[in-house]
Amino acid sequence: MARKPPPADTLFKRLRAACRDDWLAYTRHPFVRALADASLPERCFRHYLGQDYLFLIHFARAYGLAAFKADELADVRQAAAGLSAIVEVEMGLHVKFCAGWGLSEAAMAALPEADATLAYTRYVLETGLAGDLLDLHVALSPCMLGYAEIAREIADDPATRLAGNPYRAWIEMYAGDDFQRLAADEEATLDRLLARRGGPGRFPSLAKNFRQATRLEAAFWQMGWEAGE
Repeated sequence: MARKPPPADTLFKRLRAACRDDWLAYTRHPFVRALADASLPERCFRHYLGQDYLFLIHFARAYGLAAFKADELADVRQAAAGLSAIVEVEMGLHVKFCAGWGLSEAAMAALPEADATLAYTRYVLETGLAGDLLDLHVALSPCMLGYAEIAREIADDPATRLAGNPYRAWIEMYAGDDFQRLAADEEATLDRLLARRGGPGRFPSLAKNFRQATRLEAAFWQMGWEAGE
């Protein structure tokens, strides 16, 4: 199904342009390139998967915080739907996917949080607690929108190796229509919240939060990358 491109001047695109170097360091990290050409050591991917399980727990908590921060029923419903999707659907898919890599849910739940996991998840939650719903969504956006962009670029790149690539299922999951629709909805949510809660004077602080979250995403890749050293 052909994807309809979002408007060229969305808040997300403005934020991404404002921290272009950091964004490229995240979306084109060596971990990402190694996923595409199947050269990533399996121990790196397994380490990433375990920490990503822990990350998803805090990501769900962030949607609970979003419901608390909401002042309109539509925003409460959206947050509740996001929380339910993570807890009831995404976590289940993640556990099933990880089982294929020899990682049980009990084993992942018992893992200590890596420094990169702690730094990123607590930053998002702290930003949401200190700010409003727009601040929280901006801090969350590099994750969902970044994964959508990364997977889409990998899938569309003719140099990507799919045949025999052990990471093909990961690529196709995030490049698939279901996740791409979720990302498009999140991009639209940012614009909707900005229209209600923002103005020209808010952009510098939003860009600062977005840049920091993007750097922490890159650090999350780096954590997995260094597991192979």
